[in-house]
Amino acid sequence: MIEAVIWDFGGVLTSSPFEAFNRYEAERGLPHNFIRGINATNPDTNAWALFERSECSLDEFDELFAKESEAKGALVRGRDVVELLSGDIRPEMVEALRLCKARVPVGCITNNVSAGSGAGMARSEAKAAMVGEIMSLFDHVIESSKVGIRKPDPRIYAMACEALGVTPGGSVYLDDLGINLKPAAALGMKTIKVLNAEQALADLETAVGFPVRQA
Repeated sequence: MIEAVIWDFGGVLTSSPFEAFNRYEAERGLPHNFIRGINATNPDTNAWALFERSECSLDEFDELFAKESEAKGALVRGRDVVELLSGDIRPEMVEALRLCKARVPVGCITNNVSAGSGAGMARSEAKAAMVGEIMSLFDHVIESSKVGIRKPDPRIYAMACEALGVTPGGSVYLDDLGINLKPAAALGMKTIKVLNAEQALADLETAVGFPVRQA
C-alpha cells in the first residue's frame, strides 16, 4: 500500500542541470562531464557539498569551485555553474505530481543552494513563479540549503517520511541520481531512477498502482 510519493526536483520535475553543464563544456572546449567530475571529487567536503549545506556563501563558492576546477585542468567560476542550475520544467511530470497528490501525500527532497529564487534556484521572475506554483503542490519540502543536510545522507529521507507521517516502506522516491537512491532503498523506500519523463512515469505507475498520465 503506497502511503506517499516523494520527489527530487532538478532532473525529475525539471530537465537535468547536467544537460546545461554539457552545453557549457562544449561551448568552451572542456572535456565532457568536466563539471560533474569536479563535483564527484571529495563529494562530502568539496565546494559543491559546502554550498548545498549552506556552509559557504556564493562568493566563497565561486572562489572554491574555481580553485577545484583549476586543479583539474581548467578554470570554471562557481558563479558560472550556479547560472546553469535551473532546468526547464517538465509539464508531464508536474501533471503526474498533481495526480499523485489527489491520492496520497507528496513531498520533495532537493539538494539546492542559496542562490536564485526558491527551491528550484530560478534565475528569472517568470521561472520563479512557475517553480513556486509547483512547490505549493507538495505537502512538505526539504531543501538541503535550509536544513544543512544533503542527499545522500540517510537522515534526509527519514526526515521527509517523518514530516509526511508515513513509513519508508510505504513510500516511493524519484531521483535522477543513483547515489541518492541507494540510501533511500536501504531504508525500505521504493526507488525510481529518472532517466527521462516517459520511463519515469511508466515506472511510477507500476509502483503506485494508479494512472499518473492523462489518458
